Amino acid sequence: MDKATFAKMIQVHSFTFNPFQENTYILSDETNNCVIIDPGCYTEEEKKELTDYIAENGLLPVKLILTHAHIDHVLGNNFLCGKYNMKIEMNAIEKELLKSAELFGEMWGIKVEPSPAPEVFLEEGDEVKFGKSTLQIIFTPGHSPGSLCFYNKEQKFAIAGDVLFYGSIGRTDLPGGDYETLIRSIHEKVFPLGDDFKIYPGHGPVTTIAHEKKFNPFVGEEKGM
Repeated sequence: MDKATFAKMIQVHSFTFNPFQENTYILSDETNNCVIIDPGCYTEEEKKELTDYIAENGLLPVKLILTHAHIDHVLGNNFLCGKYNMKIEMNAIEKELLKSAELFGEMWGIKVEPSPAPEVFLEEGDEVKFGKSTLQIIFTPGHSPGSLCFYNKEQKFAIAGDVLFYGSIGRTDLPGGDYETLIRSIHEKVFPLGDDFKIYPGHGPVTTIAHEKKFNPFVGEEKGM
């Protein structure tokens, strides 16, 4: 791949934040506009790491979007909305889950800054546009009731939240979770994207659909694929 082609591609940068080891993503393109997905930055050091990356690369954050609203994926909402004057974009089904983040924080012994209310609601079939780039959306409930995955069909990658992990799947024992629904989301929504799609999960390392079809003990070939 030549430098000109690479420069026009969406760049995906990940951070691992907070006690839950959550993956936060920044996606940017040649315009230097960027979107922040699932801001889990919790400590002052983590907030600085994220904002330093933005500043050092000359990026302009234009959107803050959530795959879902569990506590570990929203800890940086208040900080980043205030710093960059962004609106939270997410599925409307997750509104009550977002409101309950402070309560879950008390259960886990984590102080949670109240999140601003979401102002933009996303559904399957919508698109997230930034700079010269576009992400498509699929609805993938099961881990949480309003989970979304954001994908780019040209570069063949998906930001999958806690739907599908390397060798595993999202837990379904939290409020609003449902195991059968999650398995159906993976088989009917994620796997059809294509074997060569790269999956950027909410926790753990990057994987591919091909790898998970073959080796994932929850949804792989031995489960009927």
